[in-house]
Amino acid sequence: MNVVADRLRPLTGHRLFWPALVLVVMILANTIYRPGFLSIEVKNGHLYGTPVDILRLSAPLMLVALGMTLVIATGGIDLSVGSLCAISGAIACLHISEAPDQTSPATVLTALALAFGAALALGAWNGVLVAVIGIQPIIATLILMVAGRGLAQLVTEGQIITINSGPYRAIGLGHFLTLPLAVFIALAAALLIAAFTRRTALGLIVESVGGNAEASRLAGIRSSRVVFLVYVVSAACAAIAGFMMTANVSSADGNAAGLWVELDAILAVVIGGTALAGGRFSLGGTILGALIIQTLTTSVYAMNISPQTALLFKAVVVIAVCLIQAPAFRARFSRRRRGTTPGPTAPRREKEQVPA
Repeated sequence: MNVVADRLRPLTGHRLFWPALVLVVMILANTIYRPGFLSIEVKNGHLYGTPVDILRLSAPLMLVALGMTLVIATGGIDLSVGSLCAISGAIACLHISEAPDQTSPATVLTALALAFGAALALGAWNGVLVAVIGIQPIIATLILMVAGRGLAQLVTEGQIITINSGPYRAIGLGHFLTLPLAVFIALAAALLIAAFTRRTALGLIVESVGGNAEASRLAGIRSSRVVFLVYVVSAACAAIAGFMMTANVSSADGNAAGLWVELDAILAVVIGGTALAGGRFSLGGTILGALIIQTLTTSVYAMNISPQTALLFKAVVVIAVCLIQAPAFRARFSRRRRGTTPGPTAPRREKEQVPA
């Protein structure tokens, strides 16, 4: 047994092992509960089934979580991504609804450009507050989290904007090569971020700033520019996710769009193995974390768990996943199982007092 454990230790020590194992266990549990869980069929040249739905529905969360990963890697946090999703979706849908021809590609492209530009400006605002002025990230982004939700409702005038645009709907419900287009958009964003952070020095710089900002500054790294950049990238990812969310329902709701997605994104990043203290990060782990969160959400609905207990059930599972990944918890559990828990230390023997 010890030989097998020694051979498996390099595998279990990999940061992606435990998230992947949890995802596999959840898929197996769903398959046992519903034998047709993994069934996929082709209709009109498109793939349909629960696994495909999980991929499609997890695409917006993947995008938000990828941007959140870079922010957390620098030692920050971005609580405004949900509001940015609502703002970008609201601006895009408002422009399309006011256009004479909602199905025109030019109209859709203009709407996307306007909404994307607004999101970048708001991401730059976050970056200035954190990197230039020096406000704590949780406070700086909390400001936009609250104010941004109000801004989204101002754009929609407190109403739900409904549109009828096939090109815009394709962002969330379209297909490409039999798979949902949203999956390819999220995959392209992940590959683009990976190319810049793993094929260039940017990834090492981000980890350096998150690990020790002062040491990075003394080494000649302009950490303020890096911090500013990651908040802009996070806003860009949130904007694209907002397009998907509103395209799925062909409408924009400034109050409900992207609500609490920032919490799911943070959970996905943590489940993926990125420490909230900053430093080393894992894009692959973040993607696995997003898939775990969406699979868990799908499982809750499939098991007909009441809405009153759904969030509690989800929280318990997430806590269990985080504990499984914690090396200290696994080491303590392993010692208890082997019965090698160290006992109390012997009291120290005081030195004898030598009479003068």
